[in-house]
Amino acid sequence: MQRVLIIGATSAIAEATARIYAERGSRLHLVARTPARLDTVVEDLRIRGAADVGRDALDMNDLGRHEAVLDSAWAALGDVDVVLVAHGTLPDQKACEASVETAMAEFATNATSTIALLTLIANRMERAGRGSIAVISSVAGDRGRASNYLYGSAKAAVSTFMSGLRQRLSKRGVDVVTIKPGFVDTPMTRDFKKGTLWAKPDAVAAGIVKAVDKGAPVAYLPWFWFVIMTIIRAVPELIFKRVSL
Repeated sequence: MQRVLIIGATSAIAEATARIYAERGSRLHLVARTPARLDTVVEDLRIRGAADVGRDALDMNDLGRHEAVLDSAWAALGDVDVVLVAHGTLPDQKACEASVETAMAEFATNATSTIALLTLIANRMERAGRGSIAVISSVAGDRGRASNYLYGSAKAAVSTFMSGLRQRLSKRGVDVVTIKPGFVDTPMTRDFKKGTLWAKPDAVAAGIVKAVDKGAPVAYLPWFWFVIMTIIRAVPELIFKRVSL
């Protein structure tokens, strides 16, 4: 029976992932900002077959409470086999350009808070000498684009942090998995026009669980985003700065 901690558990992708683990009969502990929404997800997962589901409310930017919430999760589960960090926002790029305060707040939510959590989680998993840490980053972190470079820079920071963490923990029996979704049809992207490149949360969730099971270092989801981003990264800067992306 797997013991799974999911942080940012009320996001569409995280909730879909939790359902897969629940159907496996896993024990789950969920962390998210809104208690009422958490309660709804907890009840759904119990119905779907989870052996047990606990929860804690946390504003991820409240760095001072990270340790206490992790203590609660570890106590509830006894030990942790899988951690999925899945919280984040999709900033308004124009608003970030107009306001230093907005830009820094969005970067804190999407990068700093994640790095703070991972620092504490990594130390716990390292002491245990086992388990998997998976974090949802984004293909947006592979190259800065004018349309979302604040978000992209935050995800690039997370991806780079994960790369170093993977190298460190690979010697300690802990898998570190960076998840890089492309376009996903979620409430966060409801105002975007959808096309053939868009994936559903359930499909991305299945890819996350598969990547964690395999201990894959990096998973582009769906897979074709690896090809797309390889091409985008290869475009010379002289040409790239003239295109609109």
